[in-house]
Amino acid sequence: MIVSVLNTKGGVGKTTLAVNFAIARAMIGRSVWLVDGDRQATAQQAIAQRVEAGRLPSLAVSHYADGPMLRAQVLQQRGHFDDVVIDAGGRDSTALRAALMLSDVVVVPFQPRSFDVWGVGDMAEIAAEAVSMRDGLKIFAVLNGADPGGKDNAEAAAAVAEFTPIVYLNTPIGRRKGIAEAAGGGLSVLEVSGNQKSKIEMSALISVVFSNQNDS
Repeated sequence: MIVSVLNTKGGVGKTTLAVNFAIARAMIGRSVWLVDGDRQATAQQAIAQRVEAGRLPSLAVSHYADGPMLRAQVLQQRGHFDDVVIDAGGRDSTALRAALMLSDVVVVPFQPRSFDVWGVGDMAEIAAEAVSMRDGLKIFAVLNGADPGGKDNAEAAAAVAEFTPIVYLNTPIGRRKGIAEAAGGGLSVLEVSGNQKSKIEMSALISVVFSNQNDS
């Protein structure tokens, strides 16, 4: 299964979610390949810290910021892994478009801000082209960094729900410092002590995203 975390807007927590997805799948015994399609290579750096610390389970990671290279490598290597998680975006790049066409599921994170909502609108336009050429492609939007107040969250979610073919998932991830700190060190929030509410939220999102995957 290939799951990509994409958005043309930066700062929405793509890498944090991608790292959590990849590690969570490895934790249940899946062989996982995390593909970093961002020029900053943040996901690759995070997993490098995990390797240096000797953390288990282990997972493979590669960096391909060039779209044609990313596409060629994923097509060639995907059969060696149970799951492939791709992190790309921050702009409309060749890597983002390649990931979009390769994926079974795309997750578009956004935060409860006007600029973020507009970014999902941009992704909806790009996604519509991919859906017209890919049968069965599923594209989900998820509120990442939800505010504790609630009003801005609801307004942003309602606005995003209007963008087709993207489907809004009602599995928000709250704004908590521990999630980003864990991912920055190559850890999933599911691995660290405390943060129980974050673990519940992340588990719920992962369950929905990978719901069509047969883990047997």
